[in-house]
Amino acid sequence: MCHPPQHYRLASGQRQDQEDPCKTKSKVVGDVTYCDRYWECINNQPELYDCPNGLVFAGKHRGVTEGCDYPWRSNYCDGKQLATLEEEEEEEEYDGPISTEHCDWLYGIFGHETSCTRYWTCWNGTATEQLCIGGLLYNENAHSCDWPENVDGCQKHPLCNEDANGNVPLGKSCNRYWQCQGGYPRLQRCPAMLVFDRRSLRCVVPPTEDCDVPTTPLPLEYEPEQQQQQQQGKGNPNAIYQPSGAGGLQGGKLQSGGRNKN
Repeated sequence: MCHPPQHYRLASGQRQDQEDPCKTKSKVVGDVTYCDRYWECINNQPELYDCPNGLVFAGKHRGVTEGCDYPWRSNYCDGKQLATLEEEEEEEEYDGPISTEHCDWLYGIFGHETSCTRYWTCWNGTATEQLCIGGLLYNENAHSCDWPENVDGCQKHPLCNEDANGNVPLGKSCNRYWQCQGGYPRLQRCPAMLVFDRRSLRCVVPPTEDCDVPTTPLPLEYEPEQQQQQQQGKGNPNAIYQPSGAGGLQGGKLQSGGRNKN
């Protein structure tokens, strides 16, 4: 629950170049010293607010909530510092990073502890596990899913050593195989009445040296992601799905939250 903010006189205890929000059209201005604080004009009085823990001020009606945004999205903190990283000073207390399970701050996007293809989105301390699709890996520096060659520290799977984007037989199976995407294998199934040929490494019309003609149509047991990829390759039994570009994050809906400085 937010407590009513205290009123501050900008000339008292503040830098003389701090802009007065009550003299601006937007009635909201960033703090001149701290990038995770801002001033808002309430009842003709300037009031000081903190951005939610882990976010910094971006501007009125900007960012992900309450005018605050992820600090890495722009140069919000150039020439400024974080109040949340300051030590206690006289008459003022600064909250440091507030961490919960999987979250370094209450708000943010963080890498997974054990997986290169997963990451966490944290909102008010609640972590939601997300998955990079299409053979992409989570890039800690870019805070987004990226091509494997741009991500340091994640080794390719041994199954895909020979061809990072090829097909690999699955034991003696006639209809299932591994599809490598960016060095990481995805389990796939040939379309009905086709079999996987270990020599051409593609789904073909049987018989082959290893597989006969199926007596009945094979059941479709796709996982949702695999089914989507198969539909994109419909009409070409050897089509390999590739993303059109390394895109952003597959996050959930953002909700608002935060508090004001008291």
